[in-house]
Amino acid sequence: MKKALITGANKSIGLETARQLLRAGYYVYLGSRDLQKGRHAVAQLHAEGLSQVEPIQLDVADSASIHAARQAIGQKTDVLDALVNNAGITGGMPQAALEAGAAAFQEVFATNVFGVVQVTQAFIDLLRKSPQPRIVNVGSSGASLTLNSDPTWKYYNHKGALYASSKAALHMYTIVLAYELRETPFRVNVVDPGFTATDFNNHRGTGTVAEAGTRIAKYVLVGDDGPTGRFISEENTPVTGEIPW
Repeated sequence: MKKALITGANKSIGLETARQLLRAGYYVYLGSRDLQKGRHAVAQLHAEGLSQVEPIQLDVADSASIHAARQAIGQKTDVLDALVNNAGITGGMPQAALEAGAAAFQEVFATNVFGVVQVTQAFIDLLRKSPQPRIVNVGSSGASLTLNSDPTWKYYNHKGALYASSKAALHMYTIVLAYELRETPFRVNVVDPGFTATDFNNHRGTGTVAEAGTRIAKYVLVGDDGPTGRFISEENTPVTGEIPW
């Protein structure tokens, strides 16, 4: 049975991604900053008949928490087949470039960038032992430099200095990571779940959590001939799936 770790998986898109992977036959380590909330999410999945899942306390902005999670999972398995770096924060609104302070940038980057880096590095040894390792970093089309520079893009007037900057940095990290792993079985991609109605945006999104989770799970389940080092946003380009960085 393949095994996956999903960060920030106790609700919304992370929880739906866990649900999708469980239905696909994966065993899921459900990462949650608040362990009690993680347990509640697992109980919900169990009630749906999805039993191959357990909660893991994991705060991606806390090095000690990441280390403890690595130790805990390492005692349960020698191999991890997939890592979904889903945990993220917006940094609140508004996010004007001339008003957001350095401390606000540091807080958002601590979760959205440094957290991904630390979690990926902590679990890379277990991932390397999988014959088909997959890393999906949850990104955002709102951090596409190309689209944000295009006045004809439908979200052109929706900009956020904190969140978008952090996700753009995450995208670059993904490009470099995929490049370094290019001669291995790894498939490493950024997946934009789309403008999804969640607590993240006060439910202003137009897409559903089910759609978002399916989009992410798809690139965990991708075959050996699947893409790597790509920016996937099926909401924006449903035919090819790819959008410009």
